[in-house]
Amino acid sequence: MRYGAWAGNRNPWAVLALAAALALGPFAARAEQILVALGDSLTQGYGLPQEEGFVPQLETWLRARGADVRVVNAGVSGDTTAGGLSRLDWTLSEGADAMIVALGGNDLLRGIDPDVSRANLDAILARATEKGVAILLVPMEAPGNYGPDYQTRFDAIFPDLSARHGAALGPSFLAPIVKDIEDPAAVRALMQSDGLHPSAEGVARIVEALGPHVLDLLARAGARAGG
Repeated sequence: MRYGAWAGNRNPWAVLALAAALALGPFAARAEQILVALGDSLTQGYGLPQEEGFVPQLETWLRARGADVRVVNAGVSGDTTAGGLSRLDWTLSEGADAMIVALGGNDLLRGIDPDVSRANLDAILARATEKGVAILLVPMEAPGNYGPDYQTRFDAIFPDLSARHGAALGPSFLAPIVKDIEDPAAVRALMQSDGLHPSAEGVARIVEALGPHVLDLLARAGARAGG
């Protein structure tokens, strides 16, 4: 059937709407922003009911403040910076407006050379930037048990790469739980029994700290798309 014959039997306003959509093509895309959270078990929500994990809590927090966003859980338990790099292209294959990068905790647990972690994160940020994705880099902080040299080299990765790639730099992922809390019992209440992963209440604190930075990231991504 020819287009003219089809159109003659339809509501003219519907025909105009369809024609406009066809003309806009890819520019008739969703208004909803897509935010990818690339990380490890902290991002994935290890040990928690699905609705209490980092990604669902963050999405709820953002939407409550007016953000039209869908947060994609790209957290894989046990993942290192190398694992994040290896799956980055697949993770971004369906497109994203912005991305949180929260990797490095398992590098620390394994004592991986900070130069290796730096190279992996550098490649992640470079590839994501090439794809036009706005980035929020969330630091992990090295413990002192590997020695001051290791700690200094690892902790320097995040501000250095943030400046190099023009990525936003957030607070350390677990800082909201341990900062300004002198009572060990209070800290334990915000962590699961393994002492490594936050409880639902701990996740809520993390979201409160990171949330404003994520809102700024989404605004930045929106301005970039509009420009």
